[in-house]
Amino acid sequence: MNTNSNTYTIIYASVMVIIVAFLLAFVSDVLKDKQTENVELDKKKQILTSLNVNYEGEDAAALYDKYVQQELIINYAGEVVEETGAFYLDVKAENDKALEERKLAVFACEVEGEPKFVLPIRGAGLWGPIWGYIALDADKNTVYGTYFSHQGETPGLGAEIAKPKFQNAFKSKKIKNAAGEFVSIAIVKPGKTDDTKDYVDGISGGTITSQGVDAMLKDGLGQYVNFLNK
Repeated sequence: MNTNSNTYTIIYASVMVIIVAFLLAFVSDVLKDKQTENVELDKKKQILTSLNVNYEGEDAAALYDKYVQQELIINYAGEVVEETGAFYLDVKAENDKALEERKLAVFACEVEGEPKFVLPIRGAGLWGPIWGYIALDADKNTVYGTYFSHQGETPGLGAEIAKPKFQNAFKSKKIKNAAGEFVSIAIVKPGKTDDTKDYVDGISGGTITSQGVDAMLKDGLGQYVNFLNK
C-alpha cells in the first residue's frame, strides 16, 4: 500500500484510534474498583475532618469505623427510615427533590465518649458546587467541627473555604437562637456583625463564595430542622 496515499492515512488513523480506545477502556475497567475505593476513602477523610480527627499517617478507613457508629437515613420529619446506607446517599440528587420527599443522611458518631452528629450539606459557589459536613454536639445545636470544599473556586479567594482558618471559625457556634429556633450561622463581611445569630467572617474578596456558604448552611441544615428539634 502506498504509505503516502490518503487511504493509508485514514486506515492508519482509524486503527490507532481503535487501539487507544480499547486500551483506555481496559485501563478504566481495571482501575474502576480502585478509583471507587479512593473516592470513598476521601469522603471518609472529609467526615473525619469535621470531627476534628487527625488521620495523617493513620488508617483513615479504620478511624472512620471507630468514630462513626451509624449511617442513618432519615426523612424530613426527622424519623429514621433506614439504619444503613447514608454513606452512599446522593446528596445532590436528593436536593433536587421536593423537601418533603428527600432522604437525609445522618452520621451518628462518638468522640471521646461524647455523641456527635455529622450532617452533609451542598450548595453553589461562584464557579461551581460547594459542599461540606457539619458536626454537631449532642445538643444538636453547638458546632463541634466542620469541613468545606469546592469544585473550582478561585485560589486565594473563594477557595479559602477549604482552609482550616475558615473552617475552625465555626467551632462552638450555635445554629439555634436563645428561644431554641433554628437560625443557622451567618457569614458576614469582615468587620460586620449579626445581632440575630452567631456568625463568622466571610472570605475577603470571595463575596459570592461566602454568600454561597451562607445559603448552603441555611438551606442544608434547615432541611434537618425536625431532626434537630427531636
